[in-house]
Amino acid sequence: MNVIRQCLCVVGLAASALAATGAVAAAPPNVVVITLDTTRADRMGFLGSKRGLTPNLDALARQSAVFTRAYAQAPLTPVSHATIFTGTYPQFHQVLDFPMPLVKDLPYAPDILRAHGYQTAAFIGSLALDPAGGAPGFDRGFDTYFADFHSKEFHEKDRYKTVERRGDEVVAHALAWLKEHPHGPFFIWVHLYDPHDPYDPPEPYKTRYAKEPYDGEIAYVDSVVGKLFRELKVRGLYDGAVIAIMSDHGESLGAHGEDTHGVFLYDETIHVPLVIKLPHGGAVGKRLENRVELVDVLPTLLQVAGVEVPAQVQGESLLGMMKAGAAGNGEAEAWRDRPAYSESDYPYLAYGWSALEALRTGKYLYVQAPKRELYDQAADPKAEHNLAKESMAVADTLAGRVESFRQKTSTKREAAKITVDASTRDKLAALGYVASSTASTTAASGQGPDPKEKIETANEIRRINTLFENGRFNDAIEPLQALVAKEPGMSIIYAKLGGSYMKLRQYDKAVPVLRKAVELDPGLNMAQMDLGRSLLRVGDFDGSVKVFEGIVARIPNLLDAQVFLEIAYARANRIPETIKQCEKVIGILPEHYGSYLALGRFLAKSGDPTAAIPKLEKAASLRPQAAEPHASLAAVYDQLGRKEDATRERAKALQLGQGPEED
Repeated sequence: MNVIRQCLCVVGLAASALAATGAVAAAPPNVVVITLDTTRADRMGFLGSKRGLTPNLDALARQSAVFTRAYAQAPLTPVSHATIFTGTYPQFHQVLDFPMPLVKDLPYAPDILRAHGYQTAAFIGSLALDPAGGAPGFDRGFDTYFADFHSKEFHEKDRYKTVERRGDEVVAHALAWLKEHPHGPFFIWVHLYDPHDPYDPPEPYKTRYAKEPYDGEIAYVDSVVGKLFRELKVRGLYDGAVIAIMSDHGESLGAHGEDTHGVFLYDETIHVPLVIKLPHGGAVGKRLENRVELVDVLPTLLQVAGVEVPAQVQGESLLGMMKAGAAGNGEAEAWRDRPAYSESDYPYLAYGWSALEALRTGKYLYVQAPKRELYDQAADPKAEHNLAKESMAVADTLAGRVESFRQKTSTKREAAKITVDASTRDKLAALGYVASSTASTTAASGQGPDPKEKIETANEIRRINTLFENGRFNDAIEPLQALVAKEPGMSIIYAKLGGSYMKLRQYDKAVPVLRKAVELDPGLNMAQMDLGRSLLRVGDFDGSVKVFEGIVARIPNLLDAQVFLEIAYARANRIPETIKQCEKVIGILPEHYGSYLALGRFLAKSGDPTAAIPKLEKAASLRPQAAEPHASLAAVYDQLGRKEDATRERAKALQLGQGPEED
């Protein structure tokens, strides 16, 4: 691995490559990375599409190196972006799903470039890559990281403010940043999410592509990219920059039975566009047919910038191939049949099915699954005829290569534990995803059902997520009940059905369904949360306490659980436990109104009304329009025999709309 890096001097290679064009820059080049979410290679004009969707991308391609056989390492947004910016495979960086963190000891493009004097900025189109949403740790090394979906209250029908934003808005923020940072070097990442489902392009693309809304999204994104390119040219930043544009993964659009992406590893989701423009016209018009991977992007960008590639990076720089000249050159020949690896852990982590692994090598696509697959891509580009049974020797050989490759490229690093709060879970569901809730994130192929046999269940869950997004919880009940009958062992379906009953305030129905969900999967933390909340609503306070105590013991940093445990103790009238839990929550959230109110009330109940007064006064100061703290203060002053103070606080409570507090 890393043959190019081992054989060539990094800085010397970058310098000689640029010197060959007569354009050696006095300063490091600006670096612009644009990732197009969920964009199929077969929609690109520069890759042979006749649909006419991408005139701006096609113009860039004519000035750049085009990699006609580029492959993603995973069909999921955070996993693929982690590969792009760390130059490592998923089994090494271990960002396998939402919201697994990008750990600090990984090489990371913005971190590396900032250490070499670059200003760094990211402009993100979706909660999927918000560090406080689906991608913890992705803001490391960025001076500016514009995402900010996590801080917005979730309204189901306002997705362009809560879970994604249009490409025009993303680019506008990027251009505003560039105006404030006109002097390089800079590294800027622009993430455009629009082609992701639901396919809803703005006008005029909505009308023009009414029958093909996915194509409308691609055409719209191309127009947005064109606007960015025009501004870079006007500002004199285009020619001297290295610009890399790629998709993180594609979209199935029904191929092999998959509606969208995330599960399968066929070309519809793994073959991606990749174009790299070198500074000052390097590699103009190059079309490179060699198989390459998105893991190769980081080392390529670093070498162009004259920055040493960290030893942990597992990808190979493409710069030598881009500058090598005619095919047949030894540099190009070294890449002639380089394998491309990809994997999908989402089926296992989200649904409990088998993970999948794939290797593209020679003419074959091999998929490691419970029912393994082998396709001759030369004769069968759509992967419709599985040869695994009739070509067992080939399948066995490639299975061994997959296992060997994973052993060489995996890490022994313990996977980070993950937590998902209820708001983030609901927002990710609005994007169509099931967020992993398990503390253990080790996926394995061959364990669990074959996703080929379960794909319609995944499609149906995604459709149900759309009902959730639109607030149609009642409409979700019947399809969820049908799924429970079809898949009685899938905890996530019970969890969603219980969640639907909760949204409809049918808590008595929610409780037994949620109990079944956590019985099937005790690690399903959000189902545990929903169960605890539903038990509160049906008056089973001791049962709720037990649930929340269990969650807090397993995941002490899950703040929602800490707050609900406080509420459960209070409802169960467990005075010492309530006081202690209120103090714990206040230690984490020093301005938490509810905890001060409960603490004051329970200190009074414990026989210490004097200690209750400052807590209730603090609650009143945090919410000046709330009557409850004043009603509680009146009761405390009555307890102390301070009638004048009690009368004053009672009058204040009445003024704010609450009568005398009842015990």
